[in-house]
Amino acid sequence: MDIQKIREDFPILSRTVYGKPLVYFDNGATTQKPRCVVDAIAEEYYSVNANVHRGVHFLSQQATELHEGARETVRKFINARSTSEIVFTRGTTESINLLASSFGEAFLREGDEVIVSVMEHHSDIVPWQLLRDRRGIVIRVIPMTDRGELLTDAYAALFNERTRLVCVTHVSNVLGTVNPVREMIATAHAHGVPVLVDGAQAVPHMAVDVQALDADFYAFSGHKVYGPTGVGVLYGKEEWLDRLPPYQGGGEMIQHVSFERTTFNELPYKFEAGTPDYIGTHALARALDYVSALGMDQIDAYEQELTRYATERLRSIEGMRIFGEAPHKGSVISFLVGNIHHFDLGTLLDRLGIAVRTGHHCAQPLMQRLGIEGTVRASFSFYNTKEEVDTLVAGIERVRHMF
Repeated sequence: MDIQKIREDFPILSRTVYGKPLVYFDNGATTQKPRCVVDAIAEEYYSVNANVHRGVHFLSQQATELHEGARETVRKFINARSTSEIVFTRGTTESINLLASSFGEAFLREGDEVIVSVMEHHSDIVPWQLLRDRRGIVIRVIPMTDRGELLTDAYAALFNERTRLVCVTHVSNVLGTVNPVREMIATAHAHGVPVLVDGAQAVPHMAVDVQALDADFYAFSGHKVYGPTGVGVLYGKEEWLDRLPPYQGGGEMIQHVSFERTTFNELPYKFEAGTPDYIGTHALARALDYVSALGMDQIDAYEQELTRYATERLRSIEGMRIFGEAPHKGSVISFLVGNIHHFDLGTLLDRLGIAVRTGHHCAQPLMQRLGIEGTVRASFSFYNTKEEVDTLVAGIERVRHMF
């Protein structure tokens, strides 16, 4: 890939921060947007803006075509069987909350068990804790090694007759570990248990095929895959979505309403109450088209090369501790240097124009497992360069000498 040409598609990458060229290594939190995505938002607001579905006028029909075309783009991108299996949400967090609410209502009773991993994001822990408090369910936790790999034998031993659901992240947002989700799904299915995969950190960086994984549910966010904020996706197998009650009530998700009873719309609209973010879905489709044109395999290969380079360079720094050393990792490196507090290191790097993430990364149980309060996290994209990695290393060395 021609990285310098690609960077021209992202105007923000040419700006300065505190008089220094911006080095943006916070892609795990949100990615920057190519010009075509921002243009898609402006174009639709200026020329096609009208509420979707049911409108008989031209603008409404055109906006509906763009919105439903975006659903087809998502379907192809993750290789879902049908657009009926693509539910638009506000992001991964809402997707998981939707499933927790609907699946919990339909299938979870007191004493039933949900398996989660120790490296889950809070958005895949807290909704299940809320259900535990309301319904009396039990949460079982998959442990991991010190290298950051889930213990698959311990995972298999967690299943029993009360296990109802497994929730696991595809790629850890802290450790970068790429979990063996296909094998984990097969284990769960052998016990008749469905699986939800949090794909927020996977979809931007590698090709995802939900049918090949045999995932029952798969969630991701638009803003992490170069799309707009406030839009995301919950994929669900049609046979599961058919069995789940709606998440919210209101317009769009209904078939017929009377004061006596309401019947619900067909999939996927049963889960999409109210006016959808049809501008956002169109822009998300543009983002997916953009990365598809670059090639997900090419993106994966380049980011893997960049991450290996960054890992080697960072390891040369005195006092460097890297958390997450699984052999199969995504483009994330979390680290601490000596006794420097992660917040101090991140703040001083910012003054050098280097944007990294600091803190517990919405994974406090994982921090407790690691015995730390937080880390500095550098997360990479295909628009990052080795020269930027060198800038990061030089910045860390400068801060280290200060301390």
